[in-house]
Amino acid sequence: MTELAAAVWPRIPEGALLVVPLGSVEQHGHHLPLATDTAVAVATARAALPELTGAVLAPALPYGASGEHEGFPGTVSIGTAALTTVLVEYGRSACRWAGRVLVVNGHGGNVDALRAAVPLLRAEGRDAAWFACGVPGGDAHAGRTETSLMLHVEPAEVRGDDAVAGETAPLARLLPRLRAEGVRGVSPTGVLGDPSGASAAEGAELLGAMTARLVAAVRGWDVDAAGRLTS
Repeated sequence: MTELAAAVWPRIPEGALLVVPLGSVEQHGHHLPLATDTAVAVATARAALPELTGAVLAPALPYGASGEHEGFPGTVSIGTAALTTVLVEYGRSACRWAGRVLVVNGHGGNVDALRAAVPLLRAEGRDAAWFACGVPGGDAHAGRTETSLMLHVEPAEVRGDDAVAGETAPLARLLPRLRAEGVRGVSPTGVLGDPSGASAAEGAELLGAMTARLVAAVRGWDVDAAGRLTS
């Protein structure tokens, strides 16, 4: 496995696939660290790397578009416009030597930037794509899904005794209020879901499934109009 931060340039594979974890610095309730999204993206990318020929793991991009969480201390958001610019310039530079660039995204708020940046890179002739670290049927934010993942990925960072439930209504029903009021207006705890019942074993299963989807998507390399790898 090759990690870009520790590599020397003669050892970079020709036409490498550069895998770039993208996360956020945002509140995740009382019990999960602000770097949760980044940690999950890194863990997914790192787990997939041995199955991807010529892949190189880049240092994570830790800041994203998290304006909906800015009602909570600790959140740092660079916004969609700035993130779009970062992704475009990153891709233009990396594609001078990488054959492909894949962004592994751990935060839903980054999607608008990815949908703008990656199709532009592709229109310029650069073979870029993105993949979402989503869990079908999972809760939205800092609930059982993310808590289980973090119990597997970084268990020492989970403050289980401090965990509290948040707003558990379906995300589709909450979206109008989230857009108007931000997360704090909807859930004073910052949680959208309920972390009760989370476990490291469940987290291992979830990460394994995400990793398998990522590997299959890269091997197929079918990129839709939004720049997203289909799986």
